[in-house]
Amino acid sequence: MKSINFLFPIVILALVLAIVSCKPSVTQNNFPDLDLLQYGVPIKIKAPEGSVVQLDDMGIVQDITVRNGEEFYLQIIAGENYESDISKVVEKQKSDAVSTRTFSKIIEEDDRGFIFEKKYSEERISYDFRYVRVQGDKEYIFQTGLLGQFTLEQVKKMYEAIK
Repeated sequence: MKSINFLFPIVILALVLAIVSCKPSVTQNNFPDLDLLQYGVPIKIKAPEGSVVQLDDMGIVQDITVRNGEEFYLQIIAGENYESDISKVVEKQKSDAVSTRTFSKIIEEDDRGFIFEKKYSEERISYDFRYVRVQGDKEYIFQTGLLGQFTLEQVKKMYEAIK
């Protein structure tokens, strides 16, 4: 009987750990694939069902926005690729972000991009990201939409959706 009393807490702990480990992470999403090729952009991302895609061709660059409400708003800038080393493009994007007056700190980064905090005031903090893709002679810079404020959770979901 003592062995059952001893094993009971271990079994309960194992069940709790199994349940917690099955919970989706904050950044995990179940967005369906969105093929942007129909808009002239040979890229697939994940986006919420019903997202609206808008393409503005400005000659030198294309500005593609993918929006679904206030929580999912991506902007993709597509242009000629002049640098074959993606790490240099990421460093340039980081340098540009750091030089803005609202930049506060880098939250996380990988070899293709980074998430950062923007502080407008002590009470008003937003998050943004940059992510770089190079395909052939085209360079794609992903970021949050220019209008709006985004929580860290929202930005992480968008970041994961484009990887």
